[in-house]
Parts: sequence; C-alpha cells; structure tokens
Amino acid sequence: MRGHRYRVTIEHLGGPREDTPIQPPLCFEAVNHDDILGIVARLQSSGAYQPDEAASLGIGLKLFSEVMLKRRDDPLFAALSPAIRAFIGGLKERGRAAQTG
Repeated sequence: MRGHRYRVTIEHLGGPREDTPIQPPLCFEAVNHDDILGIVARLQSSGAYQPDEAASLGIGLKLFSEVMLKRRDDPLFAALSPAIRAFIGGLKERGRAAQTG
C-alpha cells in the first residue's frame, strides 16, 4: 500500500502501583494515507488539547481509522463508520474555527 510509513513504539513507564511490572516496549510499522505527524502538529497548535492529549488523539484516531478503511467490508466496523466520519469532520471543523477565530 502506498502512503506515509511509520514505525510506532510505545513504552510502558509504570503502572497504577509501584510493584506493577514494566512491560517490554511494543514496536510495529503502519502505513497511513494521511500525514499523521502533520495532523498531530495541527491539533497541538489549535490549543484545544494539551500536547500529549493531541498526540494521543491524532495518532490513535488515524491508526484506528486506517484499519477501519482497509477493512471497510468487515461488519464489525460497519456501525462505527458513520460516527467516526462525523467525529473526524467535527475535529476538522474545530481546527478550522481555531485558525480563523
């Protein structure tokens, strides 16, 4: 598949208790039709979210929605598709409003 290629690494830094064992890092590659880092930068510059929240939202949403697009015929995603499209549309509109307002 053509698109932007990413290597995603997540490290477990701690748990809810001091004795929670640290899990090893998880690393995987993903392809996305969008520039995820550009989306995160726009979310961060909007001021609507804390920087880490903006990164979590942008990365999580784009990784999830790309899988949903690839598996659009899977009935599991059928109910979510309209809601995700509406959510992404609302997020884009909020970003445009922040730029003009």
